[in-house]
Amino acid sequence: MVGLTELWLPILLSAVAVFVASSIMHTVLKYHDSDFKALPGEADVLAAMGKGGVQRGNYCFPHPGGHAGRTDPEFLARCEKGPMGFAYIIPNGPVGMGGTLVKWFIYLLAVSFMVAYVARLALVQLPGVSLFAGTDARHVLRVVSTVAFLAYAGAEPITVIWMGRRGSVALKNILDGLVYGLLTGGVFAWLWPQ
Repeated sequence: MVGLTELWLPILLSAVAVFVASSIMHTVLKYHDSDFKALPGEADVLAAMGKGGVQRGNYCFPHPGGHAGRTDPEFLARCEKGPMGFAYIIPNGPVGMGGTLVKWFIYLLAVSFMVAYVARLALVQLPGVSLFAGTDARHVLRVVSTVAFLAYAGAEPITVIWMGRRGSVALKNILDGLVYGLLTGGVFAWLWPQ
């Protein structure tokens, strides 16, 4: 069986490949520029949020105050009136990409490590079992790309179902996940130990 230490190079290079691809997809291709809209009356909304003392955190509005509150007529009326939504408030200050990009790369390494772990288990050669196609490049590509795709895009439908994300945004993120999965699979197929 292939050891994880033998897969350090595909783990590292697949993370680098996805990092570069995601940078190109978000800065050069710019098809994600329409993912977020500006709030109508943004200045007034921000002033009201500041006056209300909104701090960093995850919010939903209107908020039922607990499970039992979901049937409260006052809460239901606020839902009918709207607006409804979710807000993720981040710390104030200049938007710096350095720390975020470092965290993104660490996440990519973690995904590649877990993909390597699953791949080495899935690609094991069992004597007398013809179900496994072995570790030829095509089989490595299929297994690794599938697992990586699920890691990068598997939760997108959840954001549409539970968080109200627009389907068009989720589809773009799923497309990104497909590209990232194929890149990861390609690197592993290329560098899989023989």
